[in-house]
Amino acid sequence: MLSRLLKEHQAKQNERKELQEKRRREAIAAATCLTEALVDHLNVGVAQAYMNQRKLDHEVKTLQVQAAQFAKQTGQWIGMVESFNQALKEIGDVENWARSIELDMRTIATALEYVYKGQLQSAPS
Repeated sequence: MLSRLLKEHQAKQNERKELQEKRRREAIAAATCLTEALVDHLNVGVAQAYMNQRKLDHEVKTLQVQAAQFAKQTGQWIGMVESFNQALKEIGDVENWARSIELDMRTIATALEYVYKGQLQSAPS
């Protein structure tokens, strides 16, 4: 009877060990699945971040090219405006010169007229 109880006890113990080993394998398999799912989820996020970074890099390069073109065009505009301003100044200088010449010519004409009238009056009649 004792040996039968001992055999039953050992059988139950073996059964528990097998059940415990089965549960351990299931836990390992579940942990492996969970780990793979987490890694896959992270990889999707990393891949998306990588794609976003590539798009941003492309946009930055495009923006740099456009900014350089705009700076060049702005420089050309500034040059044109400066040339226009210089032309306006020159026109203003010519106008002042013409006014000065006109005033001098009027002064000379008035002086000549005065001299001519003076000669007419002093001439014998």
